[in-house]
Amino acid sequence: MVLPPIVMVDTRPTEPCQKFEGHAGLVKDVIHLPDGQQIMTCSFDNSLGVWNLQTGKRIANWQDGESGMQSIALSVDGKKVVSGSGDGAVRLWNMETGNIVAKWMGHTKVVWSVCWDRDGKRVLSGSEDGTTRVWDVETGNTVLEINTGINWVFTASFSPYSTLIATGGYSEGYERIKIWDANTGKFVAILKGHTGGVYCLAWTADGRTLISGSFDSTIRTWDTSTWRQLAVFTGHTRLVLGIAISPNGRILASASNDDTVRLWNIKNGQPIGSPLRHPKDVNCVSFSTDGKLLATGCDDNNAYTWNVSAVIKDAGLIDLLVSCLFFYFSTN
Repeated sequence: MVLPPIVMVDTRPTEPCQKFEGHAGLVKDVIHLPDGQQIMTCSFDNSLGVWNLQTGKRIANWQDGESGMQSIALSVDGKKVVSGSGDGAVRLWNMETGNIVAKWMGHTKVVWSVCWDRDGKRVLSGSEDGTTRVWDVETGNTVLEINTGINWVFTASFSPYSTLIATGGYSEGYERIKIWDANTGKFVAILKGHTGGVYCLAWTADGRTLISGSFDSTIRTWDTSTWRQLAVFTGHTRLVLGIAISPNGRILASASNDDTVRLWNIKNGQPIGSPLRHPKDVNCVSFSTDGKLLATGCDDNNAYTWNVSAVIKDAGLIDLLVSCLFFYFSTN
């Protein structure tokens, strides 16, 4: 497979490569598109935007209704995008036309999180109504609904093989991360440790580790064979709102409303380089397919891209960069 070209501008490591201006509301989520030349954003201005990485210009603007977009996720084949929004709807979009294929109703409050399974046949959503739902993409039916016991579900994620579901959110107690069987909805485990709500979750590709980001400003890693806490990453001074794992599983990026994005060595929990500073709160992070470029979304209504390669080189950790490239080629 030929590696899609990633466009980057020579900048200092802690300066953005590109700025994407045009949304009229904060940017809540961002994803890289398969061609390596575009990103997609969703915003509180009720729209999805498609942007050219090289020019920073908006190519397309998709909109439906008057409710802010909270989250987006790209299907495995790259042909569809699913979005969650403030009106409780989950929308399925055609990537080629920008048209809505389906609109799934069932949640009664904001849908904070959406996620595809590995086969592209099911979509998982997490909502402020305290539930997570699994949707059949072909029929649009809810095939599983889990009443989590968490007041607000901010994040819900399938495990890599789609056998488990992790949910995180805000609860009055400390039961803020729960694990469920993805086929039956049966409760599996509670992960205790965070002292604040859990806003974001990510599984490593091998499924052996779950990573969480919290309102308590920490990031924690968990052993999925025992569900015990492995490590705590500290450095952010306020809420951790988004996390993403690099394609090789060795680098973590985290976004916070302390106005920074930080890079971490997952193996030892140490920060990589200096924080990537933004004008306002940062809501989301997304790695490109080769792990060299990072996209972020900010409360200043803009998205940004950053040269991860430059940050790693400047920190003297070139082995992490080489690993990213080797991993990409060896798995494609």
